[in-house]
Amino acid sequence: MAHKRSGGGLTTAQQAAKFLGVSVLAGAVLAGIALPAVGAIGLSAKGTASGFEDLPGELKQPPLSQASKILDRNGGLIATVYSRDRTIVPITKMSPNILNAIVDIEDARYYEHGALDLKGILRALSNNASDGGTQGASTLTQQYVKNVFVEEAGDDPDKVAQATQQTIGRKIKEMKYAIQVEKELGKKKILENYLNITFFGEQAYGIEAASQRYFSTSASKLTLPQAAMLAGLVQSPSRYDPVSNPDAALTRRNTVLMRMAQLKDITPEQAAAAQKQPLGLKYKQSKNGCITAVNGAGFFCDYVRNTFLTNAAFGKTKSDRQKAWDTGGLRITTTLDPKAQKSLLHGLSEHVYQGDKFVAADTMVRPGTGEIIAMGQSKPYGFGKNQTQINLSVDKVMGNSVGFQQGSTFKPITAAAALEAGFKPDQTYPSPYHMDRYPDVTTCSGATIHAGADEGTQNESPSEVGPYSMPDALKHSINTYFVALEADVGLCPVLTMAGKVGIVRADGGKMREGASVTLGTNEVSPLSVAAAYAAFANRGVYCTPIAIKAVKGPNGKAMTVPKSLCSRAMSQNTADTINSMLKGVVDDGTGTRADLPGRDTAGKTGTTDDRRDAWFAGYTPSLASAVWLGDPFGAGPGGKRLSMQYGAKENGGDGEGHGGIKVKIGPETFDKVEGATGPAPIWKDAMLGALDGTDNEHFVTVQLPGSAPRNNDPGQGHGQQPPANGGGLPNPFPSFSFPPPANGGGDNKGGGGNGRGGNGP
Repeated sequence: MAHKRSGGGLTTAQQAAKFLGVSVLAGAVLAGIALPAVGAIGLSAKGTASGFEDLPGELKQPPLSQASKILDRNGGLIATVYSRDRTIVPITKMSPNILNAIVDIEDARYYEHGALDLKGILRALSNNASDGGTQGASTLTQQYVKNVFVEEAGDDPDKVAQATQQTIGRKIKEMKYAIQVEKELGKKKILENYLNITFFGEQAYGIEAASQRYFSTSASKLTLPQAAMLAGLVQSPSRYDPVSNPDAALTRRNTVLMRMAQLKDITPEQAAAAQKQPLGLKYKQSKNGCITAVNGAGFFCDYVRNTFLTNAAFGKTKSDRQKAWDTGGLRITTTLDPKAQKSLLHGLSEHVYQGDKFVAADTMVRPGTGEIIAMGQSKPYGFGKNQTQINLSVDKVMGNSVGFQQGSTFKPITAAAALEAGFKPDQTYPSPYHMDRYPDVTTCSGATIHAGADEGTQNESPSEVGPYSMPDALKHSINTYFVALEADVGLCPVLTMAGKVGIVRADGGKMREGASVTLGTNEVSPLSVAAAYAAFANRGVYCTPIAIKAVKGPNGKAMTVPKSLCSRAMSQNTADTINSMLKGVVDDGTGTRADLPGRDTAGKTGTTDDRRDAWFAGYTPSLASAVWLGDPFGAGPGGKRLSMQYGAKENGGDGEGHGGIKVKIGPETFDKVEGATGPAPIWKDAMLGALDGTDNEHFVTVQLPGSAPRNNDPGQGHGQQPPANGGGLPNPFPSFSFPPPANGGGDNKGGGGNGRGGNGP
């Protein structure tokens, strides 16, 4: 490269002096290089020198925004997210072809002049004076400084306009900082920085992103024709865009090749051969954000983003975290297991179709670690028809869902609170089919909640009449048993246990209190339920859910990542007893359709009133998962969520279970959807694939009492008395009615008007 030198030209002081001299002599003419409006900022030939000297001495060079990579636990790419698609590479990883091409077409005397090309300035002055044009004279160093201004402006349109405005003030600032930068960095580093910062069109910033965008290759492997085309883009990325204007791009590329031959960086023969080649694009569409996540992991990706933006570990303030995310260059390794994620999506798609009125959501959590290994729903992440960006698996603050009533999947929490309070699994209650009114309960603040005259509950079937012990009551999901148990244990211990295993309202509010709490009347998220059940699997130790395993910054340095916080929520014996009882639910209770062949499996079904929510939450010793099914978007009359029951008014029935249309979800048609029939098969199919190839671990089980004898005698007594520390009276129930009401219905309304509760399997 005979025309290039590593040094040469005037010294920095000489350049500045000569430039200032020209400024004073030429005045407004100098300003007219490409900046005709001198008076607009109040600078004249007389004031130019002082304005130059008054500028701050240091150019702030903000870190360049780069693309961040979100990876699964195995290092596979989930999604690329960025404010600007850029991957910084050193000059040693840039093809000599692009180094030569960009200098030849943009600043041929780059290695001969200093920061400013006074020869170019004078030439521009002469040409502009003679023909009235606005010929530019910016060196690569000046262009780099201008790009720094633009980068610092970010996405603020006003700041971008200021950074690119055609005024003498900006030009003076650009020139002074160019002198400083060249003195500090030198030619090689400036060229490297320039090629990493400049815009090449099609949302590609920097030469590496541009190489990948247009040719699906790295900057180090750019061929001569490829490099010439990319170098030609810099002058006008839109005019010479090879995607939208290939003819203009080809002409511009050939101009660059001709210039390279003139400057003897290539031979005329090389230029001619390269000019004959087609553009040869291998274009990669710009893919940014969680919308591009693979393996249906868009909701998980969005959860990772929200985790980063709301956790102080990644920045002291919200703006600090947002800046770190936007600046990018992060490598975020997550907890997602691609095998489990694929299986979860398979389970959902086999049973619920994307176009269905009803939606299913599933989340998997690994006991003992809190790691979320899979998350998804039947309507995928997106903006289109039958898509949504609302993450139904998580709380409102993390995904904009307000959650769903938990139904009978809450009952094991009441059972755990009872065991911790000294009750035994053989605690027996008469458990009639129907209870007219909930018993009084006392809140944690000491207030007493009295149920209204019509606030009671009933079991799913008239045949479900006690007495029942705790294992059978869980196995058959007996509402009246658990209302009685809660009354004896006390509402406060039950809510305290819920808090210990991470059950909170999805909308961020305080748990609503009332006698129906045990029936799952509070709206919660599938993630909360899965993590709570993981505590049972972990023998009583609850671990907060986490989605991020490791983060490396743009410099490759590891960042501190918050760990799961684990705490004992209940004794091992309590957890082992719950596991033994919930194992019975799957073995021969309401959850048989979730049974995993050859594996220890435990779980609980849940269905809320009017069949608006159906759940199955279950686990093995090594994996917990919660599936919710329902209508989350209020598609019923007046925005009321649809019922999953034949005979519901919104399904054309009489509201009493008669008439109308049956419920179609996925390939099946239902008279009524329950946790046992809707979510349980989804859960099973998802778990089978997730656990495939893993060891079959076993629960530590305890001896449970035999099934309590059935007795339909309404005068049957309580059986066992609760322990002295149980927090209740021997007979707290106002009244029972038997036989059941003629309509066979009944609402699980909460004491104190706290909403409808869960019933049924």
